[in-house]
Amino acid sequence: MTEQSIDLRETVRRRYAAAAVQVTGGGAACCGPAAIEIDDNFGSALYTGSERDALPAEAVAASLGCGNPTAVADLKEGDRVLDLGSGGGIDVLLSARRVGPTGKAYGLDMTEEMLALALANQKKAGATNVEFLKGAIEAIPLPAATIDVVISNCVVNLSTDKQAVFTETHRVLVPGGRIGISDVVADDTLTPAQRAERGDHVGCIAGALSFTEYRTGLEAAGFTGIEITATHGVADGMYSAIIRAAKPQEPGPATGGGREG
Repeated sequence: MTEQSIDLRETVRRRYAAAAVQVTGGGAACCGPAAIEIDDNFGSALYTGSERDALPAEAVAASLGCGNPTAVADLKEGDRVLDLGSGGGIDVLLSARRVGPTGKAYGLDMTEEMLALALANQKKAGATNVEFLKGAIEAIPLPAATIDVVISNCVVNLSTDKQAVFTETHRVLVPGGRIGISDVVADDTLTPAQRAERGDHVGCIAGALSFTEYRTGLEAAGFTGIEITATHGVADGMYSAIIRAAKPQEPGPATGGGREG
């Protein structure tokens, strides 16, 4: 990892550690936790009222994503789900409710403060089919072929090695497993410099891949049936998008696969 990559990762870690501290210490007892204000394109407003009401207030307040991946991942009873960059745990706890007692929801995060907040939220929610793991999304601390569905909410764009994320995601999925990711994606016409002009890396803008780069990266990792669907704009020429893809039932070549529908 380059020095610049290490610096970016540390910047991301500090930003999300501060966000967790803001939630846990930012509100008086009478007022509840202090929500992290971003804008209407990010955060808890992207979840339904019933979803927010079913979770601890701290999990909702800590939501920093650009979508609602549990709404697009088609989770089923008994599924084993992994959330990359699980933060305060909102998507893990929602997933746990959907997969039921025969399923399991894992959350992976590199930030101690967010993990502590997530564990507290798990306890408040009484979720027993949940496990939070500390680690990097570029090196997932789970065995190969143990996960049915991988979700993520506006986190892959923060990685400085997105190909490693795609490769690791493919590794931990069972054959026939799938991804349902919300992420920020840029128009193919925007250069990396132009993306950086529209927002910083920590703000989920500068590090975003283009539509073609995202699809190419997933194909190189072995995914097929790739669909990338923009849902709403977050900056000029940049969008929150839903990314779906699958690991083939049978092993195939590392390249090739489906394309955006």
